[in-house]
Amino acid sequence: MMHSAAVTIAWAGLAFAGAVPTVGLAADASSAEPGGARTGDEAKPAPALPAGTRAALPPAASPRVELAICLDTSGSMDGLIDAARQKIWTIVNELALVEPTPKLRVALLTFGNDGHDPARGWTRVDVPFTEDLDLVSQQLFALTTNGGTELVARVLSAAHRELDWSADPKDLKLVVVAGNESAEQDTEVRNADACRVLIERGIVVNSIYCGSPADELAPAWLQVAKLADGHFASIDQQNGTIVIETPFDGELATLSTAMNETYLPLGSAGAVAWGNQRAQDANAEKCNSATAASRALSKAGGLYSCSWDLVEQVKSGQLKLEEVKKEDLPEKLRELSLEAKQKCVDENWARRQELQQKIGATATKRAAAVAVEMEKRGATELAAFDGAVRAALRKQAAAKGLRFKPAPAPAPEAGGEKPEPGRQEPSRQENRGG
Repeated sequence: MMHSAAVTIAWAGLAFAGAVPTVGLAADASSAEPGGARTGDEAKPAPALPAGTRAALPPAASPRVELAICLDTSGSMDGLIDAARQKIWTIVNELALVEPTPKLRVALLTFGNDGHDPARGWTRVDVPFTEDLDLVSQQLFALTTNGGTELVARVLSAAHRELDWSADPKDLKLVVVAGNESAEQDTEVRNADACRVLIERGIVVNSIYCGSPADELAPAWLQVAKLADGHFASIDQQNGTIVIETPFDGELATLSTAMNETYLPLGSAGAVAWGNQRAQDANAEKCNSATAASRALSKAGGLYSCSWDLVEQVKSGQLKLEEVKKEDLPEKLRELSLEAKQKCVDENWARRQELQQKIGATATKRAAAVAVEMEKRGATELAAFDGAVRAALRKQAAAKGLRFKPAPAPAPEAGGEKPEPGRQEPSRQENRGG
């Protein structure tokens, strides 16, 4: 059951005052006291972590944001997984406000599932770091809950060893680990050791406890974040996610579908990825119209990258059209002259930009409608999975010198320039599980 308390919360530069669910309280673990958390870890000898650490990526010209999401998929965590499925696009849209636009890579790891290998501590890297956000969405919808034994330190160790993290200290490197059982179950790898090696590489760990901060298990989750300079949040995984539908959702979904037709898949792998793009549209729509609207805004933003798309690869200079093998071209382009192929690429690019602008303008109106509804309810997002992640992202991005552009004002009734895409807010008309 959720309880309310009159509090003022200051986190990630935002202040919330009034009656809010106490299960939504968040804390800066770098300054918060762990309360009843286990003590004495630092005084114990630190055993070596398992060998096999992946080589790091070299520095890149543009800023890079790397986000490893570690989800507990034991039997009681359906609400958390549902929240991640719905809100992955809201999180992406938050990062799309960073200036300059970074390169985003996301990895997905799961733990606490009896279907995973016991020798690996029931952990699994479901998706290594990728810029293919559709692949991340696909795997989120493939997750199932089962069991189990939730070893937080083991999944943190896997994130350190098995992901190819950037070596550039300027890049923002984050782990988000979420679960609802004790964070101290691992008898082979200690949280202090797993967090130490991560923070030594500049990788910050944020912990999310799915339960009340008053629970006896909450302090250990807070300690995990404190050990790696991260942030702690407690959320209500079953009732915390706010979903608000608006009259603009259908238009955004229609524009998103139209944009799919501007992609020209490269080779057989590209054809599979193009099909997955449509499949993830369908998955978003199955959640609710608000999730589909949020995905539409992500697809129109600078973080949605499709390396399988001929149009994007040519227009970005990654590929020369004249060097593409005939068999790798879409069938409708194979017999065309080079000039005709270029015209097709240019036309699809122009059409995509037109649709992106329409999505941005419509999403701005939607964000205004959501803000009005949120104000009516007196609601905040601190009790939700995406609210916790987005707040941590903002503060830790600012610490790296990354700046967030403000969400644009609503479009004028008539005349004026079309606004840039703005931040997508959460979704649906009632509080749901997740």
